[in-house]
Order: sequence, then structure tokens, then C-alpha cells
Amino acid sequence: MPRDIDRRAARTRKALHQALLTLMLRKGYEALSVQDIIDEADVGRSTFYAHYTGKEDLLRSGFQMLREELEGAQSAARAGAEASHDDPLGFSTAMFEHAGRYADHFRTMIGGRGGAVAENEIRLILSEMVRQELSSALHDDAIPRDFVVQFVVGAFLTALN
Repeated sequence: MPRDIDRRAARTRKALHQALLTLMLRKGYEALSVQDIIDEADVGRSTFYAHYTGKEDLLRSGFQMLREELEGAQSAARAGAEASHDDPLGFSTAMFEHAGRYADHFRTMIGGRGGAVAENEIRLILSEMVRQELSSALHDDAIPRDFVVQFVVGAFLTALN
């Protein structure tokens, strides 16, 4: 029985995320309401709030997919480089490919509250990943590691815009 509940919850979350993405393209993030999302996903309000606190929470949770994709790419790049430093930011190709696939969605968020949420989530994910990469690639502490992390993340965000 618990497995069925997990599957139902996963289906509900997927439907809500799909509704959010569809509506963002149609109306833009700022114009969306929870009512719009639940109507599109065909779920009840109480079901929505059983999973998320609001549309911003739903948006944030969608970045977990990005995190998992980039972590997989990072692991693959590390395995391919066989512990050498040939590809210290190996996840970046997957990041740019993901951004290309979802470019329309990111464009609909830019400029409003959704854009700030999206940029903050992306910044957190990238900072964590770059920090992990630098811990194995940088052995010289002449430049503070956090400075290098913020520089690299800033460069990525500029390229993504």
C-alpha cells in the first residue's frame, strides 16, 4: 500500500510541475495563481497544499531535477577523467544543454519574482557543484576558494542569460 501512495504522490507532483511549465509558457510565471495550476493539473486545492506551500515552493522543487541531472553529469565526468583534472567542470555541458531545453521557461521567469527564485536556486546548485569540483582541483589557497566559486558561478549565470 505505501508504494501505491508514493506512486500517486509522484504522479501528482509530476502533474503539478507539468501544469506549472505549461502555464508559464502560456501566461508567464507572475500571472499564475495556485488556482490556475490546480485547474490545469486537475487536482484539488488541498492536494496541492499537501505537497507544496505555494507556487514558489512548486517552482523551487522543480530545480531538484536540474540538481540530479548535473550531479549525474558531474559523476560521469569524474569517472571519464579518471581522477585527473582534465575536466574540472564536467557538469557544465549538461547544464548548458538543460538550459537550452528549458530556455523558453527561463525566459518567462526573468524579471519578476519567479526569476529571482530561479536564479537563486540555480546559484545555490552551481555553487555547491563548483565548490565540490574545486575541492579536488584547487590545491593552492592563494586565492580564497569562495571567491573562485562565486566568480565561476557568476560567469555561468552570465552565460546562461
